[in-house]
Amino acid sequence: MSSTSFPLLPIGWVRSPFLHRADCPKQAGKDDPVSHIDIAEHYLPALHGLEKGQEVIVLTWLDRGDRTVLQCHPRGNPQRAVRGVFATRSPDRPNPIGHHQVTILDINGTTLTVHPMEAMHETPVLDIKSVQRPAFGASLLTDDPQQSIIRTGRDGWQRGLFNGMNGNISLKMGDQMLITGTGSAKGHLTPQDLTRMDRAAQEVMSGPPPSSETPVHLSIYARQPKAEAILHTHPPYLLALSLAPHLKGLQELPLFEGRVFAEKMTQIPAFPPGTNALAQAAGEASLSHSCILMDNHGLVVWATDLVEALALTEEIESLARICLLQGAVALY
Repeated sequence: MSSTSFPLLPIGWVRSPFLHRADCPKQAGKDDPVSHIDIAEHYLPALHGLEKGQEVIVLTWLDRGDRTVLQCHPRGNPQRAVRGVFATRSPDRPNPIGHHQVTILDINGTTLTVHPMEAMHETPVLDIKSVQRPAFGASLLTDDPQQSIIRTGRDGWQRGLFNGMNGNISLKMGDQMLITGTGSAKGHLTPQDLTRMDRAAQEVMSGPPPSSETPVHLSIYARQPKAEAILHTHPPYLLALSLAPHLKGLQELPLFEGRVFAEKMTQIPAFPPGTNALAQAAGEASLSHSCILMDNHGLVVWATDLVEALALTEEIESLARICLLQGAVALY
């Protein structure tokens, strides 16, 4: 095809505390300061319908990027293998278009206050688009890994499998992994709570610091080729049952389901959370079992997708509840 140019006109400009490229974060984070977008006056009608609290995609023209660059070290780290710029978020690229998913904190005339946004002061803004959400009742099986993790966190929290900041969720994405960041509330996750990692290098590519249990996830993915999704929860009934050795376990429950799911589960010793010892034990256990009860800690389940991982977790927690109820009845 013949070369064609497309004229682009900015609709506004970023007003940001990041005055120099060295000050600007390579990826947006929840601890970043707020930014403002000043929209040109004649585009005011185009803002109609935007609301405070809404998530939008902001497209910018990274005018200080180097348009001759075709390859780079991701995140500017020379220790990482060189990649083509199309496989990175580098601002140096043939057409330096920035993509920022932000939340609108305030709207004042033609000024939007947004967060988080990794853009330098006076960066031209090309467009603003609403974030399209999946239809109500959509399955956890979706092509969008971020939304899969967000919905799994919400559904697990509603079922009492997550409380506060505990637990973690991940998806394998080729040679990468998407995992919940440390200190994230699983029932109220946003895309900014998710961390993308290079599995081989075990390095963060974007997002906040990853979960402290990241070594467990990496170890299972490295050892168990069938694992595509991992769910680490703290199921209260299962944990209570594990702390009551005088009660019957799942394998002794006189139900067919008890024996079936007991065969899928194994236990590993109580290693300190986040340690290599725990990661190694979980990885080795994943070779023969998909459900791993970490003593005095929680349950890790690997599966081919998050739907299956959540379903297995629910089944085991339900059977643990039956065991506890059976034990309570036996006291009378």
